[in-house]
Amino acid sequence: MSSGVTAGNVFSQTVLEVSLTPSTVLTITAVEQTFTVPGVKLGDHVVVNPPGTTSGVVQCGARVSAADTIAIQYVNPTVGSVTPLAGTHRVLVTRRGGTAAASRVLV
Repeated sequence: MSSGVTAGNVFSQTVLEVSLTPSTVLTITAVEQTFTVPGVKLGDHVVVNPPGTTSGVVQCGARVSAADTIAIQYVNPTVGSVTPLAGTHRVLVTRRGGTAAASRVLV
């Protein structure tokens, strides 16, 4: 099985500090919550660092779900509801420049 790879240059990287207030994550669930982050665009790659850790809930990933909006996935494997830590989150935004055909194909 092979997979085509699209490569491109990084146009910019920016660190944003935004105040986010996640909602409670119910017991034994994985949920995606959306937050307004002005300036992000579809196609951007985001990495979100919360202000600290919350016992019992894990932040599993983040993506740009729409212009000015990120979606963060949380997993709560515990037997009780848990609310992720609110506060100033740092969001690393990587924006690609033009794309080019890949120089190799992964197999």
